[in-house]
Amino acid sequence: MNISIPHELSQPEAMSRIKNLFNKIKEEQKSNIQELTEEWTENGGSFKLRSMGFEITGNVEVLPFAVEITAKLPVALTMFQGAIKGMIEKEAKNLLEK
Repeated sequence: MNISIPHELSQPEAMSRIKNLFNKIKEEQKSNIQELTEEWTENGGSFKLRSMGFEITGNVEVLPFAVEITAKLPVALTMFQGAIKGMIEKEAKNLLEK
């Protein structure tokens, strides 16, 4: 699954907001998430999320004009890819607004 969310922020500000998105997910979904690990670099990072027996891994790259998110979904979740992608896009767009 590939998601590209355009933004008009500085890279450091966009990076800070994306990190906050992961913190928000941890807090709001703490009863559903067994594990959420993140590793960050200056302009991106990787993540691993385990929920309800499923593992999702991915990468985030913060570019000067967009945030690129790639995630590998288990086969059992591919039928929900559209809904998952839509939820991530909505949250990230709200977060990246000026």
